[in-house]
Amino acid sequence: MPTDSVTPVAATGMYTTPPTRAPKQTMDGEMFMHLLVTQLQNQDPSSPMDTNQMISQSTQLAMMESIATMTTTSEENFSLQMRGVAAALVGQQVSYYGQDGALITGTASSVSYAGPVPQVIVDGKEIPLDLIAGINAATSGEPGSGGADDGAASSGGSGTSGADASGTSASGTSGGAA
Repeated sequence: MPTDSVTPVAATGMYTTPPTRAPKQTMDGEMFMHLLVTQLQNQDPSSPMDTNQMISQSTQLAMMESIATMTTTSEENFSLQMRGVAAALVGQQVSYYGQDGALITGTASSVSYAGPVPQVIVDGKEIPLDLIAGINAATSGEPGSGGADDGAASSGGSGTSGADASGTSASGTSGGAA
């Protein structure tokens, strides 16, 4: 009678080795609470922990968690600021130092937020925002130069009302400034 070979079954359930837990490298609220509970469980009943000390430790835990939250919020704010600054560079003439140390000037055409530091695309080359050395003033004929032809900076229009420098309303039918 022929016998069939049996394929071994992978160990599952209670016969597997449980995964080992990597030790924590930082103190967080969970570890602090665990230490406090252990301290309370192992205290001498004839000499219990001072309530002032317990309140002090609880306050330290709350302060530690608040500082961790503030750090996270600060990092997020900094990231948003970098994104805003990078976006404002689009269309501007910027300068950066090349690998040979020479100052290179070009026009920022777009921004990539793929990495931790925004990448400004200058003449087709990705430049990290923190390597931008400066923003150059564009000539008066170029868009984005900040001249009188850029939108709200213009004072010669055909509007019928406006406000003078003191904030009072001025009406008129000519295009001049009040």
